[in-house]
Amino acid sequence: MTRRRARAPSSRAAPPEPAAEEDKSSTVAKHSLVIAGHSTSVSLERIFWEALKAASEEEGCSLAGLVARVDAGRGRANLSSALRVFAMERALGRKSG
Repeated sequence: MTRRRARAPSSRAAPPEPAAEEDKSSTVAKHSLVIAGHSTSVSLERIFWEALKAASEEEGCSLAGLVARVDAGRGRANLSSALRVFAMERALGRKSG
């Protein structure tokens, strides 16, 4: 059996790999809103908040008003999921009323 000699560390170490930059659109952000007179907070990825803000501007209502409308029609789904679905349906051209 032959023994292998351990190599001495090279003086020319490879440069460190750049840290993967965090995708800001997937960062979760929490917003506090008043819906139907009750305070609540909703956590969504920033890209969904951006889509919801754009939708509220297009529809001429406040973000809280848009969220309240989605909340009123969400059935048994949780609010965060209902908002994601709403934003995705708009993105796909299936605007919900």
